[in-house]
Formats: sequence, structure tokens, C-alpha cells
Amino acid sequence: MTRHVAVDLGASGGRVALGTIEDGKLAVDVLHRFSNGGVWLPTGLYWDVVGLWREILFGLKQAGDHGPIASVGVNSWGVDYVLLDESDLLIDQPHHYRDARTDGVMEQLFHTVSRQSIYERTGIQFMSLNTIFQLVAHEQQAPGILNRAQSLLLMPDLFHFWLSGKKVSELTIASTSQLFDPRSRTWHDDLLRDCRIPRHLFQEIVEPGTVLGEVQPEIAGQIGLLGAMVIVPAAHDTASAVAAVPAERGNDWAYISSGTWALAGVESAAPVISGQTLELNLTNEAGVGGTTRLLKNIVGLWILQECRRAWGDPDDADMYAEAANSRAGANTIDPDDPRFLQPCDQMPEKVQAFCAETGQAIPQNPGEITRCVLDSLAKKTAEVLDQLERVTENPIRKVHIVGGGSQIGLLNQVVANASGRTVIAGPTDATLTGNLLVQAESFGSIPLGTIREVVRRSEKPLVFEPSARA
Repeated sequence: MTRHVAVDLGASGGRVALGTIEDGKLAVDVLHRFSNGGVWLPTGLYWDVVGLWREILFGLKQAGDHGPIASVGVNSWGVDYVLLDESDLLIDQPHHYRDARTDGVMEQLFHTVSRQSIYERTGIQFMSLNTIFQLVAHEQQAPGILNRAQSLLLMPDLFHFWLSGKKVSELTIASTSQLFDPRSRTWHDDLLRDCRIPRHLFQEIVEPGTVLGEVQPEIAGQIGLLGAMVIVPAAHDTASAVAAVPAERGNDWAYISSGTWALAGVESAAPVISGQTLELNLTNEAGVGGTTRLLKNIVGLWILQECRRAWGDPDDADMYAEAANSRAGANTIDPDDPRFLQPCDQMPEKVQAFCAETGQAIPQNPGEITRCVLDSLAKKTAEVLDQLERVTENPIRKVHIVGGGSQIGLLNQVVANASGRTVIAGPTDATLTGNLLVQAESFGSIPLGTIREVVRRSEKPLVFEPSARA
């Protein structure tokens, strides 16, 4: 029996989990949950990185209390970063990707480097929150800051540095930046130069499963992890989740990593970069084992999370039961409409306003609004799956939904109905599972190439077939 620890940082919360490998199966025990979210300051919206570190250490100490730990690894959302000075001190708190500082920056940069040129070099979906645009905005906000900084670390890379003392950039998280060359799997030096972003900021890129060394003694002694190794997993949360998709061999399946964002995609042996993928705004992000994740970022449960907050956080079961009793397809919104991007206390009213502006029936209560949002997510997801099928020329017959959204039976069913495809839901803790099993494979706790086999042995997913009713 071996024990590994995964730290999973999401946009709305974090978890520290203990993974135990025994008899070829993985058991996951979430030891510590904590909240996360943006902090407003007069200069913008930020992450509380010191608070996250405190929570991580608390969770790791709980893991250490369970006995010897083989390794620890961190995954998080993509694109956000910290800047460090020559003494490795934080120059600025990390900005939240929803900060308004990037408004209009993408269009500004296109006057210097064309949209087509950036896409041909990176294959990444255009979103104003991408690291490339954040860095341009950062320099505009604080002229000279990029040259003053000595290092840039994306979020999971920062915590690996604080744990191990080694600065690297893990492959899958680096690929979210839109500054990464998916063909050579290195930083794109020419693009950095064209965007006037200093090359010296960027660290060596390492593969998932790279061993950085032991947890630094002064930290390990405090939390009971003496001798534990720091092993970088697939540090982008979606990459970890996709690694844990319990798919059989073949290419007739797609995945949806369902949470605050819904990331719908397929695995590809190589990047798929063409005029068609540019037009469809598809993205090519690095995956485990040399794969590419050809996908599209869709606004996921974010809109519903903001509605729930405005409603005072009602019980999930009651909310979805009300939605199930509401009329299917009565109205839909465009989840990618910019009005839904920023945090606000009027998200339900924004949903209603969209329906009014588009001549649809206006949802009147939380159940109807919830149904509207879920139907809209399913419709958008079905459109993306059809696009992926056309681009790859491979039929998609099964859709694996993993992550927190896979717990929502109504969402799984409306995706099956809208797409006309079989939905296989689970694992719910796919990000933790993928993180832990990449570590386990690197450490030798499971044989190479058996991650998905271990997932299939460890839990049984639920299956939803298309139906005329939700």
C-alpha cells in the first residue's frame, strides 16, 4: 500500500486528498476542503495566494497524520501567474483571470501580432483571460514590471516551488498560456519577442510525472511529510481530469470536464491547427503521455453558481428537482455572452434579461432559471461536440462527463438528449484521481500505462442514454 497526496485548486474552492493504492485500485479520501475566490482591491481582482498556501499546509499536515506519504503534487486552473523578484519574493499578488484589466487588450495586441499569426503558432482558443493578454495588460497597468521581475510561475508551479525549492513549468499548465509552441512543446520564443514579453521570465518546461525532489525539510518537518517527494502531476486541472477519463481504447469518445468551466474535447495524437479550428476557436492543450487535448472552453456551472449565490445558496437537491419539473427547452441563453463573465449579484436578472431581449419566455423562478441554464449548457456542448466530430472526421458516440458536474443527473441527461449521444458520468473526483495516478505511475505504485485501467477498476460510472424526456 502506498499513499500519495493531491492538492486540487479550483476557482471556487480547493481540496487536499489522500490517495491510497492497494490491490490495483485507488481509494480517494478528501481530507480538507476550503473556499477560494477573487479578492477585490482598489487596483483590481486578485487571488489570495498566501491564504491558499496556508490551507494547503493545513491539508498536508492532515495527510501526514495518516502515516508515511510517498509524494505530493498540485494542480490548478490555468492562465494565472505570479511574478517573483531576484530574491524570489512576490512582486505583485496574482491577478484573477476575471479581472477587467484585460478588457480590449486582445484587440489591441492584434494590431501588433495578428490573430491568425498567434493561432497558427499556438493553436489556442482566444479568450481575453489568457496569459498572453494578461501580461500585456500587466505591463500597461505597471510599466516596466515585466523587466523588473526575474521569474514567472503559473499557479501550480508556484506551489511546487514553495514545496520543493525548484522552479519549473509543468507542460500542461504551460500550454494554457497561449505562449507555448504545441509542436515543439516549448515556449514560443518568437511570439514572446513579438509581444515584447521578456523571455527570461519563463522556466524550463517539464513533463507530468517529473520528480522535483523531497519536500523542503523546513516545511516537511512542520507538516509530517519528511521524505515525501514532490512529483508534478498534470498540473492543469483539466489535464488531470482527462487523464482519469475511464475510456476504453479507441477514438469514438469525447470528454467534458464539468465544473465552473465546461471543457469539451477529444484526445489527439498531435495538435490540430487549421483555418477551420481557428474559425471554430478550438484550442490545443498538452495532455498526459504526449497527447493533445483538442477542446473548447465553455462557460460551465459558473452562471448557475452565481445565481445560487444570489439566491442565498439553496439546497442543491431542491434546486435541481424544481428545474426537472420546469418545461424543457422553454428558453436558452448564450453562456459565452460577455455579460455572464464577471462576478455579480444580479446573475438571475441577467439570465432573464437575455431571454427578454431575444424574444423568449422569461424564466420566473429559481427552478425555471436553473433549467434555462442547464438546457443552454447542454445545447452549447452539443454544438461543440458536432464541431469536434467534423474537424477530426471521427464519429463521437460516447461522452464521458467527469468532475463536479457529473453529479448533476439532470445535466447529464439533458447533454445526452441535446447531443444524441450516450453519456457516461464519473468519476466525480476526476481531477484528484488523475493527479494522484500520475504521481503513482511516476513513483512506481502502478505499472506504466495503466492509469485508465485503474480508474475503471476503482469505481463504476453512471450511464445516460438519449431520451425524448429529461
